[in-house]
Amino acid sequence: MSKATACLDITLGCSGFVYVLSTAFAYTQMDGVNRVHLLDGEIFSKIVNRRDKVDWSLYGDAGTATLVEKGDYEDSTFLLMSDGLGEDFVKIYAGMRNPITADSLVEKEREEGNIRTELEVYMDGMDVFNFAMRVVPKNVKEVCATIDTTLEYVDYVVFHQVNKFMTDFFVKRLKFDINKGSYCIQKFGNISSCSVPLTIVLELQDKLTDRRNVVMTGFDAGLSWVAAKVVFKRCNIIFKLIEY
Repeated sequence: MSKATACLDITLGCSGFVYVLSTAFAYTQMDGVNRVHLLDGEIFSKIVNRRDKVDWSLYGDAGTATLVEKGDYEDSTFLLMSDGLGEDFVKIYAGMRNPITADSLVEKEREEGNIRTELEVYMDGMDVFNFAMRVVPKNVKEVCATIDTTLEYVDYVVFHQVNKFMTDFFVKRLKFDINKGSYCIQKFGNISSCSVPLTIVLELQDKLTDRRNVVMTGFDAGLSWVAAKVVFKRCNIIFKLIEY
């Protein structure tokens, strides 16, 4: 690899892929940048305690790679949002603000008998649910309105895969054809930022060879949320899933 290759690391939980895709698009508009390789990885098995009966059953591990080449992305748009007041909804308590100590490594009984250390992830499911119900449908509508279009002219919508009940609720709230939605939650659980690209690989692999308008969303940690309307053009190579 050329030493002239720039490299940066961005951590943003479930919003990460769509958020960082906007960064990749921005970089390809710069002189001297021909393509961006976006690597997205989640290893929740390392940060979720097996004795956490709520969170352990929800999450999965995955990694994806996306190549973004220089081109005209004027037909694509992103709405990036955040609200730090919701920081406690999804959190690993020990870290930069709360320095790690020996006590951070001790497994303790938490709410409703769940066991975890301060270095393992906690999610308040009801708070996240209420937050997502409030912001996601609105954000999808706003990203379409930004470019003066509606969901009627969108070919596919890919939501971050939290659970099917929540995604079905978004579909009903937005009143769009359920066949435009795509799911992989039943196969791999919640794989955070990887859920959007993995859903594209699994469900849209043979559907993006021609020009297609796709809306993508991410939401969760931070709190952060994002909606993007992206035009796929000549997306001729989507590799098949490799499972380990």
